[in-house]
Amino acid sequence: MARLTKKQKEARAKVDNNKLYSIEEASALLKEITYTKFDASVDIAVRLGVDPRKANQMVRGVVSLPHGTGKDMKVLALVTPDKEDEAKEAGADYVGLDEYLQKIKDGWTDVDVIVTMPSVMGKLGPLGRVLGPRGLMPNPKTGTVTMDIGKAVSEVKAGKIDFKVDKTGIVHAPIGKASFSTDKLVGNANELLSTLIKLKPTAAKGTYVKSIYMSSTMSPSIAIDTKIV
Repeated sequence: MARLTKKQKEARAKVDNNKLYSIEEASALLKEITYTKFDASVDIAVRLGVDPRKANQMVRGVVSLPHGTGKDMKVLALVTPDKEDEAKEAGADYVGLDEYLQKIKDGWTDVDVIVTMPSVMGKLGPLGRVLGPRGLMPNPKTGTVTMDIGKAVSEVKAGKIDFKVDKTGIVHAPIGKASFSTDKLVGNANELLSTLIKLKPTAAKGTYVKSIYMSSTMSPSIAIDTKIV
C-alpha cells in the first residue's frame, strides 16, 4: 500500500468517518482537505437501491447545474452545412461532419460531448464501438440529438451534464471545482440530488438513496446524511 503524504494524513484526520455530514458541512470541509496544486474537480457518488440490469430500474438523466461544472466542456457538433453557423455561434469547439466522422473512425475522441441531428445518427451507428465506451454517443434522451443545435450546445457549455447509474448501482457526477464557493457547491449538489429523486423508478423497492459521498480529486470521501435528501 502506498504511503500517505503529510497532507493526505492531515486531510484524513479532519474527516470524522463516524459522522454523516450535511451537504453544507461536506462542501465546506472538502475545501479544507483539498491540497492539490491544481483546481481539483468535486464529485458526488450516490448509491441507489436499484438493479441496473433491469430496464425498468435504469436511472439516467440530465441536469443543468446552476453554477456550471467549472470545466470548459469541449463540444463537437456533427451537423450538416446549414447548421454549422448556428453551432459555431453557440460556442461549439469543433463543427463539421464527414471529416470528423473519419477522425473518430481513426480513433480521435478528444471531446467531452457530441451534439448532432436526427438525420446524422445513421452515420454514427457504425462508430458505436468507439463512442459508446467513452460515453460520447449522442442520445435524444439527453438532448444531444436535436434539431435545435444552438440550444443544445449552449446548455452543455453552461453546465448541463448527463449521468447514468453504473452496473454497481452508483451514479457518479461532477458538481464543480474546489475553487467554487461553498454556496455554489451546495447549489449544484442539491440540484443533482433533487433530479435523482425525481427519476426514481416505480419498480425500485425499499431504500432508494442508500449512500452519498462527496470528494475532490485525491481527497478522502465525506459521507453525507441521506435523510436530508
